[in-house]
Amino acid sequence: MAASNNIMNKPKLTKIVLNVGISSKTKDPKFLETVRATLSRITGQKTVDTLAKKSISSFKIREGMVVGVMVTLRGRRMQDFLKKLTQITLPRTRDFWGLSPKHVDARGNFTLGLKEHLAFPEIRSDEVEHVHGLQITLVSTAKGKEQALAFYTSLGLPLLDS
Repeated sequence: MAASNNIMNKPKLTKIVLNVGISSKTKDPKFLETVRATLSRITGQKTVDTLAKKSISSFKIREGMVVGVMVTLRGRRMQDFLKKLTQITLPRTRDFWGLSPKHVDARGNFTLGLKEHLAFPEIRSDEVEHVHGLQITLVSTAKGKEQALAFYTSLGLPLLDS
């Protein structure tokens, strides 16, 4: 993707990445299958396992072990997920007052962590065996934090005043 030299060029959302770290439950294959199924149900797309790059003995992690599950959304699925996130999921989140502008990094990416995946409309609470959190990262072409904050506000993210 070639960058344009036009200073009036507005930022675009390039992708949304959903990530679930498995942490202490690496030995439980049923938990891993539950995480894969819920992420697939939420996004409508197949998940990808993230593997440990090197062994860490203090965490009992071996090289090549599954340490997380992720999904990358682009195009139409990304737009549909963003609409669902802003209009349905975030208002259903417990004790939600808005999103902090501190979650935008210097490159213009916005990272949001949810403690429970139950806020998504595809998940029925009576079917859930294991509650897990997930991390959502919105990746944009914004060229700084201020431009990114204005862009995410225009997308409809409920940002708090700083």
